[in-house]
Amino acid sequence: MTIVRINAYKAGLVFRNGALKKVLREGLYFLSPFDRVEVYDMTQPFTSRHDLNLLLKNAGLAEALEVVIVKDNEIAVRFEDGIVKSILTVGKYVFWKGVVNRNFVTADTNEIRIPAEFGPALLQRRELVQFIRVYTVESWEKGLLLVNGKLEQTLEPGNYFFWKNDTMVAVLKADMRQVQLEIAGQELLTRDKASLRLSMFAQYRVKDVEKALTENKDFEKQLYVLLQLKLREFVGKLTLDELLDRKDGVADAVRSTITAEAEALGTVILNCGIRDIILPGEVKEIMNRVLVAEKKAQANTIMRREETASTRSLLNTAKLMEENQMLFRLKEMEFVEKIAEKINTISVSGNSQLSDQLRQLFVPEQK
Repeated sequence: MTIVRINAYKAGLVFRNGALKKVLREGLYFLSPFDRVEVYDMTQPFTSRHDLNLLLKNAGLAEALEVVIVKDNEIAVRFEDGIVKSILTVGKYVFWKGVVNRNFVTADTNEIRIPAEFGPALLQRRELVQFIRVYTVESWEKGLLLVNGKLEQTLEPGNYFFWKNDTMVAVLKADMRQVQLEIAGQELLTRDKASLRLSMFAQYRVKDVEKALTENKDFEKQLYVLLQLKLREFVGKLTLDELLDRKDGVADAVRSTITAEAEALGTVILNCGIRDIILPGEVKEIMNRVLVAEKKAQANTIMRREETASTRSLLNTAKLMEENQMLFRLKEMEFVEKIAEKINTISVSGNSQLSDQLRQLFVPEQK
C-alpha cells in the first residue's frame, strides 16, 4: 500500500496500467502499489503527456477541467481576476476550474471590428500587434473608412484598430485646417496683348470631406487648375491699364466666380490676393518713360500756375502803387534798402532830394 498526500490547490491523477482511474483532491490517500499518481498545480494551465481526448473520457476529470478551443479565425484573451494573462491563438487550451477566477473573451478575426473588451492598452500588447492594423486620424484631420472599396463611415480624430485579415480596409484622410495655395509665375496676356507674369495666392479649407476624397480625385490639383483658368479668363478681359488700376479687385472677382466649383470639390475659398505683377523689361521701360513725362507735365503745369499767380500779384501791386503815392514812396525805400545791402558807397550830386535822384534812376522819363 502506498500513502499519497495531495496539498491545497493541487490535484492528483491516478493511473493503473496506463489508464486514468480517478482524480484526487486535497487530502491523504492510501493507494495500491500498482497505482501511479501524477500531481498537478491547479493554478496553472493543465498540460499532460497523455492524450487529452482519452483523459477527458473520465467524468471526474472532465468536470474539473475547462477546455477552450480557439479556431483558425479566432483569437482569445485569458483574464484572471480581471487581469490579462495571455493571448490564445489557434489551438486547444485546458485549465483547472474553481481555483482562479478566470474568464475568456473570444474575437472573430474574419470581422474587421474589434470588440470593445479589447481596450487600447490590450491592443498595444506585443502578442496582438501582428494581428491588428492601426490607423491614426490626427486632431486636424477627418477620415473616411472604406471597407472593400465601400464607404462605411466618417472618422473623427483618434486611433482606430481593425483585425488584419483578407478584408480590404483603407482610411482616407483630409487636412481640415486652413491651407494656402500658391499660383506663382503665370504667363498671361491682357486684352490689349500685353504680356506679363502674375502671382496669386488663395486660402481655402475642406468643408465636405466626403466630396473632397470620394467624389473628386486630387481635389487640391483640381482647385489649383480652377483658380489658374479663372485668373487667365479674367485677366484676358482687361487691358494692362485696367488691370493695374483694378489689381486689388481681381482676386475678389476670381474668388466670387469659383464659389460653386469650389463647393463641388468639397472646399470653400476663404481669401484670395494678387501678390506680384511683373512686366517685361521693354514694357516697364515704356511705362517709366510715360511716368516721367506725366511728372514733367505736372511740374510744368505747376510752374506756369505759379508764374501766372506771381504776375497777377505784381500787376495788383503796380495798380496800388499808381493809386497811392505813399505806397509808392514805401516801395522806393524798400528798393533803397536792397541796394544798400549790395553797394558799399553811393555818391549823389546835385541839389535834388535823395529819393528824387533814386527815382530818376529807376523810373523812366515820361514822354
